[in-house]
Amino acid sequence: MAFRVMLRMEIKPGSEEAFEQEWRKGTDAVTGHPANLGQWLAKDSAEPGTYWITSDWLDEPRFRAFENSATHLEHRAKLHPFRSGGSFHTMEIVGHITGQAAGDRG
Repeated sequence: MAFRVMLRMEIKPGSEEAFEQEWRKGTDAVTGHPANLGQWLAKDSAEPGTYWITSDWLDEPRFRAFENSATHLEHRAKLHPFRSGGSFHTMEIVGHITGQAAGDRG
């Protein structure tokens, strides 16, 4: 169905707003890639200063090609100064069920 990448980022205290702004400025580096299905930024509600960046891709080989591209490396370099730690997770989407409320959001 799709390939999902989840990046957990721990942001240096006091730089959360600047991180969010930089992330928004650079989203085209990801969403502008022809294999990208979308990208989300979420702020963890239980861990202050922790964010989750989720992006969906047509498949893993095309994500890996993007991951090694100059465009991605430049985008990543702009976010790196805000980061104090984190982790990287990849997964295959094997199922999806749309909830009733999704049809009401138009």
